[in-house]
Amino acid sequence: MKTKIPHELQKGPLNSAPLFDALSTAVFALDRAGRITTVNSAAESILGRTRRGLKGEPAAEFIEEAGSWFPLAESAGTSSYSSMTELRRGLAEPLRVRAVLSAVAADDVRAAGLPADTACILEVSELEDALQAERSAMEASVRAANSELLRNLGHEIKNPLGGIRGAAQLLEAELVRDEDRECTSVILEEAARLQSLVDRLLAPYRRPRTSEPVNIHEVLEHVRSLIGLEFTSGLRIERDYDISAPAVVGDRGRFIQIFLNLARNAAEAMTSERARGKAEIVFVTRIARDVMLGGKRVRLALKVDVVDNGPGIPDEIRGRIFFPLVTGRAEGSGLGLSIVRAFVEEAGGSIDVESRPGKTDFTVMLPLGLQKEAGKNDRPDRAAAPE
Repeated sequence: MKTKIPHELQKGPLNSAPLFDALSTAVFALDRAGRITTVNSAAESILGRTRRGLKGEPAAEFIEEAGSWFPLAESAGTSSYSSMTELRRGLAEPLRVRAVLSAVAADDVRAAGLPADTACILEVSELEDALQAERSAMEASVRAANSELLRNLGHEIKNPLGGIRGAAQLLEAELVRDEDRECTSVILEEAARLQSLVDRLLAPYRRPRTSEPVNIHEVLEHVRSLIGLEFTSGLRIERDYDISAPAVVGDRGRFIQIFLNLARNAAEAMTSERARGKAEIVFVTRIARDVMLGGKRVRLALKVDVVDNGPGIPDEIRGRIFFPLVTGRAEGSGLGLSIVRAFVEEAGGSIDVESRPGKTDFTVMLPLGLQKEAGKNDRPDRAAAPE
């Protein structure tokens, strides 16, 4: 049985192989003897050599085990081989990688526009990236299961909750004594609080998502205005923008929710700093290159940091801060950051946090270069320069 080529190459004929070159993973096309027929740009970059210079070279020159793969693949019909190994790069330091060899069907070779004598594809990814991709996939699976559980739980709570509220209202209408009415008022108030909690729990799954180019600097300026109106004294919000950053593709309303939640959490955590007039939040944007998002390497991303000078996240919850119902504040619901993470990942991005007393930095990474997928090819607007 033959193994198909990477799924990114199955989207249509490549002609001059622009998609092959666009892959962020280093890919070597090999003939039956294990000699290179062509490579993509990522492979050229990782080896520091051109594809013309690499053509005809044996793969075993770069990966020692490769010399034993090809007789096995040809005689025993093996369609795939995977190894944690070293990639030799001439005078440069060897690189720890995961190498995956897959046989390729002739029809796929023609469809991909690869040289006709190509029989195998060798995909090479840095070991750290491969392990991170596995971790990300596992975490995403766990979060998806948790989200499904919470969504079902929320619906199950809402049904009897409506009955409780209705019964309490009917009972209150029949009561005469004020002390009895106080009891029903408690029932109604707590039911309303629980209803609000359930509504927030289900919020990420209700509103349909839109996808359009969004200027993140405009979003951050809007959030800055809202936070300034909510916290009128003792808080300063600074901006350090890379105004050359293009638009990202996603839902503008959800981007506002992401950064509003992060900024509001920071402001609420800095009670003592605001009382002394020393609280500060900084919005920072930068272009990031060659980063891992959702288990895949992305060539360009927008990095947005929300930094505050507050007390930091308590050690006991730092590793669980994005889980639902985890909060460091007595009055908090623990849903804000789980919703933030859901919205960020929905946009194809990632969110991480580093925290210590005096500095907490939430980093949001959002992929760039997706305007074509949103059906928008116009040049994005640039944000106004910081004041």
